[in-house]
Amino acid sequence: MNTQQDSMVHALQWTDAGLRVLDQRRLPEEVVFALCSDAPAVAEAIRTMRVRGAPAIGIAAAFGVVLSVREWRRRDLDRWRERVAEDLQLLAESRPTAVNLFWALERMQQELDRHADDPLPEIVALAERIHRDDIAANRKMGDLGAALLGNSKGVLTHCNAGALATGGYGTALGVIRSAWKKGLDNVYATETRPWLQGARLTVWELQQDGIASTLIADSSAAYLMKQGRIDWLIVGADRIAVNGDVANKIGTYSLAVLAGQHGVKLMVVAPTSTIDWRMPDGSQIEIEQREAAELLPQCYNNPDSLVQAWNPVFDVTPAALITAIVTERGVILNPEEQGIKSLQQ
Repeated sequence: MNTQQDSMVHALQWTDAGLRVLDQRRLPEEVVFALCSDAPAVAEAIRTMRVRGAPAIGIAAAFGVVLSVREWRRRDLDRWRERVAEDLQLLAESRPTAVNLFWALERMQQELDRHADDPLPEIVALAERIHRDDIAANRKMGDLGAALLGNSKGVLTHCNAGALATGGYGTALGVIRSAWKKGLDNVYATETRPWLQGARLTVWELQQDGIASTLIADSSAAYLMKQGRIDWLIVGADRIAVNGDVANKIGTYSLAVLAGQHGVKLMVVAPTSTIDWRMPDGSQIEIEQREAAELLPQCYNNPDSLVQAWNPVFDVTPAALITAIVTERGVILNPEEQGIKSLQQ
């Protein structure tokens, strides 16, 4: 049986000076933290993908609200609520698909509304609780998901849904961490183009914990499945609709189709803060489109070029292709049959 230490990777660190953010664009070559001392800096860190992963985005946004209140109550006491509202809007516009962002901002706004005078102690406590609760949820999901794997020969994960994308421990990687303790031996990770979150982040993060992994090109996943090397595809989520449709990193849908073709089961692991209870199905999920320059070689990146690029960041996997959705409140098996309403409190 394999053993390991719990992850020591912490992408977000709250300090008296502000929010320290691990710049994930510079991994694995450099481990560099940047200090965000106000809400616009947090919004920029989210927009530029220094912070990424739906749960981590929500946590960062919560601390962004704290920084906003702290700044404007000091600089403009008469109009601080108006200034904070502007910062909340800025944070909300940083990434459109990750519902955890809006969930966290709504909770922070509700706490602000409850306090007429100085809300700072309460909103600091709430942001810290959001962070702690996410880690606890990840550990619970890790155990629930690992129990589903049984004696699986191997698993494949896409993008990075680990401690780097959450408050700590991870969603999909949380399941892999927990399963590794119980003897899981074969962990595969896609490189995950175009940002290479698998190649740069997932295998690096697993290595920090002493977990062996095998990196594959995105295009080799079908052949890996055909050879019978994996039993489960395990991914995170950025938004889950009420019928069980899931928005996640671009490429998840194609992997889900391949998994169905080859008899591989699909597990989606995400906290209930990722569920959009106002979204009946995945057809209404807004899919973020990023700049063409992220894909195009520099020689094509000009207004006169005949070469363009289509760069959606996420796709939507229908519930019919999903075997299990794992949350901290429990597991939904075959969500196409029942959706996820039983998780609502």
